[in-house]
Amino acid sequence: MSVFTKPFVQDEALLPIIEKVEAGERLTLEDGLTLYNSNDLMTIGQMANQVNLRKNGNNVYFIENMYINPTNVCEAHCKFCGFRRDPGEEGSYTMNEEELLAYVAKGYTPSMREFHIVGGHNHTVSFDYYLDTVRTLKKHYPDVTIKAYTGAEIVFFAQMTGMTEEEVLKELIKAGLGTLPGGGAEILTEDYRLKMSPEKASTDEWLNVHRTAHKLGLKTHATMLYGSIEKLEERLIHMIRLRDLQDETNGFMVFIPLAVQPKKATASIKRRTSAFDDMKTMAISRLMLDNFPHIKAYFINIGTQLTQMALSFGSSDVHGTLVEERISHAAGALTQSALTRDELIWLVKGAGKQPIERDTFYNIVKEY
Repeated sequence: MSVFTKPFVQDEALLPIIEKVEAGERLTLEDGLTLYNSNDLMTIGQMANQVNLRKNGNNVYFIENMYINPTNVCEAHCKFCGFRRDPGEEGSYTMNEEELLAYVAKGYTPSMREFHIVGGHNHTVSFDYYLDTVRTLKKHYPDVTIKAYTGAEIVFFAQMTGMTEEEVLKELIKAGLGTLPGGGAEILTEDYRLKMSPEKASTDEWLNVHRTAHKLGLKTHATMLYGSIEKLEERLIHMIRLRDLQDETNGFMVFIPLAVQPKKATASIKRRTSAFDDMKTMAISRLMLDNFPHIKAYFINIGTQLTQMALSFGSSDVHGTLVEERISHAAGALTQSALTRDELIWLVKGAGKQPIERDTFYNIVKEY
């Protein structure tokens, strides 16, 4: 029996999509546009919630992790970034081994399970610097999973060294790499990338890095940076390209929609994504990406209260403790830069869900 009844559906254009969702049929780009063009947020959210309940029940996952940004020096000039610096510019930095270990020691706890490492495309250091970062952390913290370097960074390393992306990945895996984060994807269309991040990996290059990583046995993550110049159709093309690769490799664990941040914390509300768009995008992500196990609500970008709401709009993950997030906050995020385990548990329970502490690969550590 349908969980939807016609009197509660405000937008009748959604009725054929409801039938598809209830039958477990794949949605098309045109279906996605219908969803985005509808203001019936509650129906869209209810569909996404039903899909998530089928996949994950009442469970919501989080991890105890730490963000590490070893350098903010970057050769690229992405229009959405407030984190990057030129070499020698005020505020630029590149941690050496001693500084890296001191930084980690300040926030590390024995129950930490993941180091999440991203940074600038620093062309003033060699590839050995990036390898040594992984080696050093793995040597001192052998039980912590190293989640390091976006698909765009892997392409940068290949260009820097003359190696193939596969050779780069193999060297990083030998050094201790356990998984790739999902960043560097932004919007996977060339029209967007030529305008917003022309010096970074192309659509095909980013996808091929993850395809190669999956072939080498790595499970990885995928993001989408929405809310700037992209068309709604481009958001959906992005999702479909990820969905197609997941059909091919089954290597993605989670999709993370990231609301773009303005470059200043003082930016007007009109320069930020709306709560309505955030919740709709979360739900549509869950509906379109039928072969992804999890959709992550990222409190750094949408705040804790919308993250809590997202758990009824298709999300099954609230990310992690982080300790100190720098990149979104450098771009004007107004949210907390970290949460404690107790705060994450409270957030999940407050949404009527079951908090599950996980490791990087969604193995259960503890139920609360």
